[in-house]
Formats: sequence, structure tokens, C-alpha cells
Amino acid sequence: MGARGAPSRRRQSGRRPRYLPTGSFPFLLLLLLLCIQLGGGQKKKENLLAEKVEQLMEWSSRRSIFRMNGDKFRKFIKTPPRNYSMIVMFTALQPQRQCSVCRQANEEYQILANSWRYSSAFCNKLFFSMVDYDEGTDVFQQLNMNSAPTFMHFPPKGRPKRADTFDLQRIGFAAEQLAKWIADRTDVHFLYGTFLLASRKLHLIAIRVFRPPNYSGTIALALLVSLVGGLLYLRRNNLEFIYNKTGWAMVSLCIVFAMTSGQMWNHIRGPPYAHKNPHNGQVSYIHGSSQAQFVAESHIILLLNAAITMGMVLLNEAATSKGDVGKRRIICLVGLGLVVFFFSFLLSIFRSKYHGYPYSFLIK
Repeated sequence: MGARGAPSRRRQSGRRPRYLPTGSFPFLLLLLLLCIQLGGGQKKKENLLAEKVEQLMEWSSRRSIFRMNGDKFRKFIKTPPRNYSMIVMFTALQPQRQCSVCRQANEEYQILANSWRYSSAFCNKLFFSMVDYDEGTDVFQQLNMNSAPTFMHFPPKGRPKRADTFDLQRIGFAAEQLAKWIADRTDVHFLYGTFLLASRKLHLIAIRVFRPPNYSGTIALALLVSLVGGLLYLRRNNLEFIYNKTGWAMVSLCIVFAMTSGQMWNHIRGPPYAHKNPHNGQVSYIHGSSQAQFVAESHIILLLNAAITMGMVLLNEAATSKGDVGKRRIICLVGLGLVVFFFSFLLSIFRSKYHGYPYSFLIK
């Protein structure tokens, strides 16, 4: 047993220890230094992101919409890291800019941001900010932006896409329309007048778009009822005017003019009254697209429709009346002039809209 075990011990003692090649030590050292550097860089990014989010949360606690200049825009929006979505309104609110649309859009934007800020689902994944032209001209130049107001969404990762720019001219700037757009671009979802934020557990938290109470409609209705009631009381002994066909015809025409001019579309979409070019100051009252219109444009269409209707009434009066021939001829010429002139004007506007209006029939 001892003799047979001796060669085995000699073989074991004759083995040479294996060492790593000498050239592998620099490689391992370099790999170790690289891991340490990457770990330090990742920690530095996390600390930088935490500082940015903390600063944004502090600003949001003071105001639901915080203003940004060029330096803040580049630091908190353009420069990574970023794990939050940012909604930015590019505007021109200074009085010398005379941008009434900017002020109207700012009011709706404020309602939207306040609804998010004071909701129970408020978190650090969505922020609302603003860049004024006079405070961040370099930002406008960097984005090649030549109109205001403009709403843009900057996602947590990557560059903004085409859909991240809100189509204000076609949709309008009502808070509800902005909420639907935000629902399409972020994790905050909109449904039936509320926000719905999808959490990690897939629970939906409703956030209502809260508007300040507006009693102007109630007051106007009360005044109208009081006026009608007072008129009926004063004329209680003579109510024949209720059966006046001309009066009811005028009321019906007013309703028709209001509906065919797009007043209901304006009420739903909330478009701006007009558009002023911030560069040359030119004001546009007619929208160039067939998918949108301005409030001033609907007023122009209303007046044109009323003028054409007046011309038709005069033509009918000249044809059916039995008065002086010369007077009837003058009425006919005036009515024909109204119809021809204003209908040609109306037709030129319709042709500029390419395919007619989004709320009415098409003229081809």
C-alpha cells in the first residue's frame, strides 16, 4: 500500500502551478477602472436627475406654471438626464406684443395646470412651464419658432416628434382639448372631462379639470327672463305682438345666421379671435385651412349672410309690391347689388378655404 502510494505523491509533487499570462494584468486593471468609472458616472447622473426633479417640484409647489429663460430651458429640458414629461407654452405676453390670443391661451393653460397641480394624483412625472418671447428669444430661434402661442411636449427620452406640437389652429386652446392632447402624448389619460393617471398597479385616478365658477351666463339669462317678463307685464292688455310673423321671422333668421356662421363650432373648439404675426404684426381674420376658423371669421360670415338675405328680401319686395314702378326698380337694383357683391365676397372666402368650412356645407 505504501509502495503504490509513493509514485502518486511524486506525480503530485511534480506538477507545476499555473499562472495567468503576464499581459492579462493590465487588461484586468483597465476593466476594473472602467467599471468604477461607469459606476461613478451612473451615480453622478442619478444625483443630477434628483437635483433637477427636486428643483422642479419646488417651483411647482409655488406656481403650477413656472417661467423659463434660455438657460433653464437648456438645463431642465434639452440636457439629459430626464425622466419626466414637460409641457411648455411658448408665448408673448408682454403688452407691447399685443397678442390677445396669447392671453386667452394662457388663461386656459393656467386652468389645466392648476387642475393637475392641486389633484391627488400630482407627481414628479409631469410639469407645466412657459417660455416668453421677451425672456427666451434664443429658445425661439433654436426651435425655429415664428408664431405664438405654441404648445409643445418634451418627452422623458428622445426628441419631440411632430405630434408633440399641439395643433392649436385646428383644435383650439380650450383646457379640455389640451388635456386630450396630453393624454395622447404622456401617461396622463383623459376621459369624459377628467384626467386619468395610470399607476404601476394599473389603477386609474380621476383628476377633474376644474374651472373657476363663471356666473356671467346665469346673470345674462336672469336679465333676459326679467326683460321678457317685464315686457309681457307692460303689454299685458295687448299681446298681439306675440303673433307678429315678422318678429318671429327676424328671430329665426338670427338663429340661422348664428348657426351657419359657425358660432357653435367656436363654442366647442374655442378658437382664437384672430391671428397676429409676431414678426410683421399682420393680423389675419380668415384662417387659411378648411379645418379651422377664427372667431372674427364667423362674424364676417354672419354679416355676409345677413347682407345676402337682405338683398333677397328686397328682390322679393320689388317683385311682389304694387307701388311706383321707379321705386320698385330702385329696390330691385339695390337688392341685386347686395346679392351679387356680397355673394362674390363670400364665394372668394369659401374658395380660400379649399374645401369649405368644417361645420357647414361645401361649395364646389
